[in-house]
Amino acid sequence: MYHKLRLLFFLTLFLGFGLSSIAQDEDAKETAQTYIELAETMMDAAQPLVDVRDIYVQAAEADPTNIIANWRAGDFYLKTVGKKNAVKYFLRVLELDAEYRFDIEYWIGQSYHYGMEFDKALAFYSRYRQKLIDRDGYRGRDRIELSVVDRKIYECQNAIEFVANPAHYSIVNVGSAINSEYEEYGPVLNEDETILIFTSRRREGNLNENVFSDNKPYEDIFISTKKNGQWSKAENIGNVVNTPFHDSNLALSADGTQLFLYKDENNGDIYESDRKEDGTWTFPEPLSESVNSEGFKEASISISPDGQILFFASDRPGGQGGIDIYYSIKDRNGEWARSKNLGPKINTEYDDDAPFIDYDGKTLYFSSLGRKGMGGYDIFKSTYDSAAAEWGDPENLGFPINTPDDDIFFVSTKDGKRGYYASVREDGMGFTDIYMVTILQEDEVADNIMSKTAEEVETEPKEETTKDLVAVKPKTEELQPVILTVKVLDESKNPLEAKVSLTSSDNLVAGKTNKGPGVFEFKVSSKESKTYNLSVENSGYVFQNLDITLPAATTVPQIIDRTVTMRKLEVGTRSVLRNIYFNFNKATFRDESYPELNKLESMMAENSGLQIEISGHTDNIGPKDYNKALSQRRANAVKDYLVKKGIDARRITAVGYGEERPLASNDDEKEGRELNRRVEFKVLSGK
Repeated sequence: MYHKLRLLFFLTLFLGFGLSSIAQDEDAKETAQTYIELAETMMDAAQPLVDVRDIYVQAAEADPTNIIANWRAGDFYLKTVGKKNAVKYFLRVLELDAEYRFDIEYWIGQSYHYGMEFDKALAFYSRYRQKLIDRDGYRGRDRIELSVVDRKIYECQNAIEFVANPAHYSIVNVGSAINSEYEEYGPVLNEDETILIFTSRRREGNLNENVFSDNKPYEDIFISTKKNGQWSKAENIGNVVNTPFHDSNLALSADGTQLFLYKDENNGDIYESDRKEDGTWTFPEPLSESVNSEGFKEASISISPDGQILFFASDRPGGQGGIDIYYSIKDRNGEWARSKNLGPKINTEYDDDAPFIDYDGKTLYFSSLGRKGMGGYDIFKSTYDSAAAEWGDPENLGFPINTPDDDIFFVSTKDGKRGYYASVREDGMGFTDIYMVTILQEDEVADNIMSKTAEEVETEPKEETTKDLVAVKPKTEELQPVILTVKVLDESKNPLEAKVSLTSSDNLVAGKTNKGPGVFEFKVSSKESKTYNLSVENSGYVFQNLDITLPAATTVPQIIDRTVTMRKLEVGTRSVLRNIYFNFNKATFRDESYPELNKLESMMAENSGLQIEISGHTDNIGPKDYNKALSQRRANAVKDYLVKKGIDARRITAVGYGEERPLASNDDEKEGRELNRRVEFKVLSGK
């Protein structure tokens, strides 16, 4: 099967080159139809949905008036990655024929929702909601129910609130030792944080040389260990745990000796494998019928630190609705007792999944499609009150951990300072990557809770209590956040809508509110001066990543204005990719390069007719021929990355210029040679 799919791939590639040349002579409508037929053939052959999507995109670009091509391009974006890019094609469908799909406004709203353009999403969700009311008798298959639309409106309203008040988390990609260009997810760790086990669909190290029906490698479980503070290169956990088919991990006991995993048997059951003294694992065995049900799915599990309670998720009947979270307690014989539903304090009418019981034995993290979420699965936590014998109201972990897409399978470390989970983010190396979340405490801005200065406390009578101190009015003034107002303009100085974000050098996201067309306000409250990355993107324009240093918060309000003028993607436009870094003397990326690379990929995806030249440049240190070859390898590396992310290779030309085109004198390192060691892109054609 694998060889047949490879043959089809090369046939597709050949046809693609052929279509590219004949498109110049044939009618655009015929060309688009040929692409559509090719995409349908690829679907029949179970080619990856991303590849099928790209063919539909080419069809829509060949003939923008082809409503089928535009609908399917948008639909396949929502089914894969880059969901925000669907809006371009759905808007075309609406313009071409507003009656082509009864629910087209809903899907436009959904696309904006994924793209975090919540005001626009609300506008289209509301338009569709009104259509449902006005045409209440419509019962076509392309009708989205009013309750679903109301839920989406609620999620967007929540999202606006969460984004304006982000939680105090630093989220960092765990790096290339763990993540690859393929999907990685389901991270689990031992209490010492020295073992990381996860599931991957990577090609390298997979036990099966063939592919699944979606033309991707099968799921395999991988393991990495931490040495000197660094994760080792992940390796396949071995053929006792893994099989030639799908295998995925679910949980790891605190001591790292019990691994729980999922298999498709009996519609989905949980298995256990134990680590032996020599580091190998026992053959996985299913858990008892107290946990695994007959004919229903159990696909998530967590075990308490003392090994006495299991929390797991199941879609068995009798719950609150959909997937619910259950628990089972080990009896005096060491067997798992009959499982019980956690009840309505945790479970909702929606799906509730991925439980993780923290090391304190009373804090439960889980993901839900219900409650106060911002879209997809959101991660919540609830704390058990032993005195009241009940769970507390679940709390959303907030933005930026949660996004409009699925956020699930969060696990915490023993000290409670970090967590791990999988997500699709801008600094990702593939589709889904594993991230480490550092749970930061607020800067001692909470000092304001202390009501008196140290001097005053020292002179207080000894019998005065802490309670008395707190009651006294503080004499120190509260720190005022620094307010950064960003105005985005086009080259004619008109306000321009854009996607704008502000992130500190230690990966904290600043709160954002939209203050009108092209105007955004950020608030930061750091006690020390920090450098922030201001990211500005808009379809049809060159993206910008700018470094801004903001002062420390003081008791006096500080307002800073910044204007960003965006350049159109016109033929001849050049831009330096300043945040792409290579390992010394090599053409391999450093981990901090991926946000910039993904911005470039996003720009190419949003502007599907764009063709660019990627050029590599060096300083004049070293032999000219070597510098030119190195710059070519680096330009090739950027091109290869974009192609692996789904950008058509024919849209990218890679050229190495070596030291031929310096931006500054090579006589000085900081102001010269450093500027000359760069990668650029230049617009060759299209938009």
